[in-house]
Amino acid sequence: MKYQIIGKNIDVTDSIRADIEKKLSRMDKYFVINDDVLCRAVVRSYQVGAKVEITIFTKQMTFRTEVRDNDLYAAVDFAIDKLEGQMRKLKTRMDRTKEADSLGKALAFENFAEESDGEETVVRTKSIYLDPMTIDEAITRMEALGHSFFLYLDDEDNQISVAYKRLDGGYGVIQAENPLK
Repeated sequence: MKYQIIGKNIDVTDSIRADIEKKLSRMDKYFVINDDVLCRAVVRSYQVGAKVEITIFTKQMTFRTEVRDNDLYAAVDFAIDKLEGQMRKLKTRMDRTKEADSLGKALAFENFAEESDGEETVVRTKSIYLDPMTIDEAITRMEALGHSFFLYLDDEDNQISVAYKRLDGGYGVIQAENPLK
């Protein structure tokens, strides 16, 4: 796995880099390691505390976590624990759905520990009709519903889109690349 460690408002010293890489190497066992797997850690320093964002890129899937804590090293530990939890959950889900073939090219499933806190199930399925609307209308409806995201059909390009609230403030939009049939 290739590591890329970036500092924002902080100089990433050799000791910080070595410690983060050592802790991130725990994740190596979950991946079929080759040059295609990149792990990017972004470390931000604030007046009080630090934030660590870890993203692992594979050809099949991207894994990401973000943790803020008063201690930089504790934030790294918590972030890696969250990533390992995501991996266990993914393994459980893949076992249930038998869709592991495409992900099997990047993930070493035999190294996953089984999820012990029970199986998650889909508790509700909802079907909606996507009304064509502008992003402003979608944000207004999202706010009125009190949700953190809103699915809609963009009236400009007829693409399925999701408007969402960003954690750092403001809004974002995700659009599907494949056209409607």
